[in-house]
Amino acid sequence: MNSKKELWVLLASFVLPIALGTAFFYWNPAAFTGNTVNYGEFVNPIITTQRQDVVFAENIQGDLQGLWTLAYVTNACDNACEKTLKDMETIRTLMNDNMRRVQRLLLISGASNLQETGLLIAKPSNKLQQKLRKFPDNSLFLIDPLGNVMLRYNPQSLEIRRVIKDLQRLFKYSRIG
Repeated sequence: MNSKKELWVLLASFVLPIALGTAFFYWNPAAFTGNTVNYGEFVNPIITTQRQDVVFAENIQGDLQGLWTLAYVTNACDNACEKTLKDMETIRTLMNDNMRRVQRLLLISGASNLQETGLLIAKPSNKLQQKLRKFPDNSLFLIDPLGNVMLRYNPQSLEIRRVIKDLQRLFKYSRIG
C-alpha cells in the first residue's frame, strides 16, 4: 500500500506542474505575449530579403549578409533623413567594440547624390518596396546578418539609448554577424 502511495505522489509531482502551467498559459495568454524587452517594434511576419532585393549604387560595394544593418527607408533624403543618418552614425559609434558588426544603409527609391563615408546607398526592388509599404514612410529598420528585416523604429521619436540596448542584447546572444 505504501509503494502505491509513493507512486501516485511521484506521478503527481511530474504531471501537476505541466498541467498547471498549461492551464495558466491558456487562461492568461497576455502574460506570455504582451510583454517584450525590446524597444523596437517587431516586424511580423519577418521580411526576408534576397541579394536582388537591394540594388546598390554603381560605385558602392555592399551586402546585407554577415553584418547587422540599420536601414533607413525613404523616397527622398530631406532634413529628417539627414538627421536620422546622423543618429545612425551615433548609434554605430556608441557600440564601441561592436561597431564593426553594424553597417548603415540608406534605401532610397528616388534619386540621391548623397556622399557619406561608411554609408551604403541602395534602391529597393519592387518586391521589397511592396513589403515595406505596410509600414509608415521614412522608417528605420534593423536587418539581421541573414538579411531578415526584424525590428522597426520610428525615426521621429528615436531614442538612441534604446536602439543601443536592443543591439547589445542581440549581440550578446547572436553568434553570427
